[in-house]
Amino acid sequence: MKADMLVKIKGQLIVSCQALENEPLHSPWIMSRMAVAAAEGGAAAIRANSLPDVQQIQEAVDLPVIAILKRDYSGSEVFITATLQEVDELMAANPPMIAMDATMRRRPGELQLSELVAAIRERYPDLLLMADIATVAEARHAASLGFDCIGTTLHGYTRETEGQSLADKGYAFLQEVIEAVKVPVIAEGNVATPEMAADCLKLGAHAVVVGGAITRPQQITRRFVKAMSSPT
Repeated sequence: MKADMLVKIKGQLIVSCQALENEPLHSPWIMSRMAVAAAEGGAAAIRANSLPDVQQIQEAVDLPVIAILKRDYSGSEVFITATLQEVDELMAANPPMIAMDATMRRRPGELQLSELVAAIRERYPDLLLMADIATVAEARHAASLGFDCIGTTLHGYTRETEGQSLADKGYAFLQEVIEAVKVPVIAEGNVATPEMAADCLKLGAHAVVVGGAITRPQQITRRFVKAMSSPT
């Protein structure tokens, strides 16, 4: 059953295998090979963007996939699985879980998040839903709407939280979210080191998503170059 996914990923690493159109590794095949490498390294699940990527990854690895579809909409900052259309497209691959923006920001077509969740539940009753949030209030709201799990994915990426990091003040934000809701909380967003991932689990995170630190070589290279060019 799809619900078993939450049990399988508890205490485990989820690797985000994504490359946007303007990035060097943009290719469903390349992302599928990234997923194979992640699986061989011990990842328990994969997070992936777009139907082609999800389909090829599911063919390449026997791991559950958290599917998303990033798409820009005029007049809205919400771009992660923003509407029912994106959900319908992703369900062609029948992933066990779909993640979506669950922030309080204005949504495309003025559709309320509660309406979107209700429509998804009616159409796909077995689908697990992950709420990508940026604030504690958004986490509480998502939990009240019946999301199966909550991710700290967008903390630091919205206007309200810009410049903030998951590790700030001893992971204070993560701790607040965990205490605020009863559903599993998945730590995600700039988890840059193995030590950070371990810290998140120790604080009570259900699982940890790591993306750029593993699967975006251009970002990894920049970190090295920056460190090497800094005065000692």
